[in-house]
Amino acid sequence: MPLHVQLKSIIENKVAQGELTGQIPTERNFMEYYNVSRSTVREAINLLVREGVLEKRHGSGTFVSIKPIHQWLGNLTSTTEMIRQRGKKPGAKLIEHYKMTPETYIQEKAGFKEAFFIKRVRYADDMPIGVECHYYPIDIGEAIAKYDLNDTTLYEIEENELGILFAEASQVIGIGIIPDEEAVHLSIPKMSHVLVAERIIKNQKGDIVEFEKAYYRSDMFNFQINLSRKFG
Repeated sequence: MPLHVQLKSIIENKVAQGELTGQIPTERNFMEYYNVSRSTVREAINLLVREGVLEKRHGSGTFVSIKPIHQWLGNLTSTTEMIRQRGKKPGAKLIEHYKMTPETYIQEKAGFKEAFFIKRVRYADDMPIGVECHYYPIDIGEAIAKYDLNDTTLYEIEENELGILFAEASQVIGIGIIPDEEAVHLSIPKMSHVLVAERIIKNQKGDIVEFEKAYYRSDMFNFQINLSRKFG
């Protein structure tokens, strides 16, 4: 394995384990500690900058970037669980909830002529990373709304308190322009491009119990998929 790739791996592991935070050591520090050339150090750092692990700040040096939050697809994981798995403190703030008539698009996707709407802003280490809009059948939504919806996991309320057992989910992820109202909640400029995720959840009977449309900051949140190749 080339030396710069080995060094890249070492630095990346130190960042992941929290051993490297803030400004990283100088090129000379790396050269002397690992007994490698300046070009090797620069190649390793440049790769990490391109991958978003490090960032160069003009006139200041090279720093560890804000670590993105990753969500592994393939199982039904709440945003709270996902944030915790990445070593960050999850948070949620209720914005509003009420009965409503969903737009035609959601009626066609979820089959809800009427719905109970819940909107929350999600946080990781007190930084807003997403706005999640949930649409429920009226009876389920009203039951959820009886609980404190700040800094709590909606999935846990549904499963542990209401006895709703999730059986399957389908999810579509794309890029879109965030609505102005949601941009304010995330403290980002209007017309920003964000990750847009739509999720439909069904219970064991095959009934749709939730439709969710969420907007996530693309600089703080990304989705990853584990793939494996089968032989034989």
